[in-house]
Amino acid sequence: MSEEQLSALLAKLKEDAGLREKFQGAADLDAVVALGKEAGFDVSKADWLKYQAQQALDLSDEELGNVAGGAAAALVAALLTTDSPMYEGRDVSFSVVTW
Repeated sequence: MSEEQLSALLAKLKEDAGLREKFQGAADLDAVVALGKEAGFDVSKADWLKYQAQQALDLSDEELGNVAGGAAAALVAALLTTDSPMYEGRDVSFSVVTW
């Protein structure tokens, strides 16, 4: 792998609404990995988990409080919405929550 493959996939997800919808509808991490491979990217579970961990480290205290308070669905929606205020000054990337 590769971070390069993951970065390329994340860039593709930013520009391809149809592919993004498929990923948003994925039932679990295995499905996300399969969709990535189907789209031509060699991204493993470990790649996604590492990316997610980094995204979690970058969350603000408010965002972490929302997750701890049971607002995980709102966080996922915010992470998947590129016009979210969460993205001010950040790299806008797709994120998948571990199921």
